[in-house]
This record gives sequence, structure tokens and C-alpha cells, in this order.
Amino acid sequence: MRQDGAFIAVDVNDAAAADAELARRLTEACPVDIYAQSADGALEIVQKNLDECVLCRLCLDASPEGTVKVIKLYDNGAVLA
Repeated sequence: MRQDGAFIAVDVNDAAAADAELARRLTEACPVDIYAQSADGALEIVQKNLDECVLCRLCLDASPEGTVKVIKLYDNGAVLA
């Protein structure tokens, strides 16, 4: 699953996005509400909040390595590491 804003894109592994526990952790971790949890527990990316990303890395810290990518579209697609 991937959503693109004007400056930031977020890409989450599809299998991980279906994990209700991971969706809960990401929803709680993000200070600008980029992540939400659907009624069935799956992860949703809130399009209108993408460009509010402050590059804090909390979503990366809350998820297994490689499951979530924050892509800096303004920096030739560099991935936040």
C-alpha cells in the first residue's frame, strides 16, 4: 500500500498493513496522524496528513525493519533511514 503527498510518500508492505497490531502501533506512534485503523483493524494511510510528516522516524521504530518506508519525494525519492 502506498500513498503519495506533494513532498512525502509512505509505502507499507501489504501483508503488514493487514496486521491489526501493527496498525494500532503505527496509529499510536505517529504525532501527525498519518496512520489510522479501519473498522476491520487494517492500516489506512491518511492522504491529507502525509505532508505533515516531520521525519521523526517513530513509524519506522514501531514497525519491523523494511515494512514501512517514508520516501522524500522532494529529495529524488530518498528513503528515510
